[in-house]
Amino acid sequence: MRITVAHSPDSDDAFMFYGLASGAVRGNGIDVDQVLSDIESLNRAAFEGRYEVTAVSFHAYAHLIDRYALLPHGASMGDKYGPILVARTPLTRPPGAGSLKGLNIGVPGKLTSAFLTLQLYDPTFTYEVMPFDQIQQAVVDGRVDAGLLIHEGQLTYQADGLSKVVDLGEWWFERTGGLPLPLGGNVIRRDLGADTMRTVSRLLHDSIAYALSHREAAVEYAQQFGRGLNRGDTDRFVGMYVNNLTLDYGVRGRAALERFFGEAFDKGLIPNKVAVEFVS
Repeated sequence: MRITVAHSPDSDDAFMFYGLASGAVRGNGIDVDQVLSDIESLNRAAFEGRYEVTAVSFHAYAHLIDRYALLPHGASMGDKYGPILVARTPLTRPPGAGSLKGLNIGVPGKLTSAFLTLQLYDPTFTYEVMPFDQIQQAVVDGRVDAGLLIHEGQLTYQADGLSKVVDLGEWWFERTGGLPLPLGGNVIRRDLGADTMRTVSRLLHDSIAYALSHREAAVEYAQQFGRGLNRGDTDRFVGMYVNNLTLDYGVRGRAALERFFGEAFDKGLIPNKVAVEFVS
């Protein structure tokens, strides 16, 4: 059987799949092809059911629960860090509701968890959707008032002279009593059936576990996807988003996801209540 696993072309996602990419983790009768695409494109593709297994934003998953099931491995969560809103100069407005009113913000996609979290923080902004790797420069050039940075932009914005408006992971951590911010996870098409879903789940777990236990080689592999990050920053970025919460959500991860979906539904930002259930 051949399946396609789709994920973002980023160092943290590449690190997770090092076990499979290196051949160290075998498919047990399942051949795995990898497809790399930006997260908003993957979110859109999931609405078509294009890939058997794919990374998606948790925001997108709220619209996909009938077609895809959550895998218990591969989550990206910001543990007191996360997407960062930046501007060319510091904003003097008090933080909270209304602080973003009148700002035109570059965002990486309406289905991203970063966008949903920014709406939870303050929904009064206007926005322009653009490729995630062009947002930082758009802020520098003054094409937008502020930009919502994901991926390695969280580590590089200061080098461009930009100022942090809010780190949404810090904001979420403080207001939830120490929960991580859920950003994205791996999902699998339900029509594959329970047995295949369990087998693939184990493969992904083993790939992540192999990378964590062979960190030096896995970081070296992942660096080619870091868009200019040096070895040290690649290792730092990978450590931010591939950790114990990635291997298993655990109590904190599950509580964070339930809180995230619950608040988004209560505010009318997602269409349905989402039960946090995983492939066994």
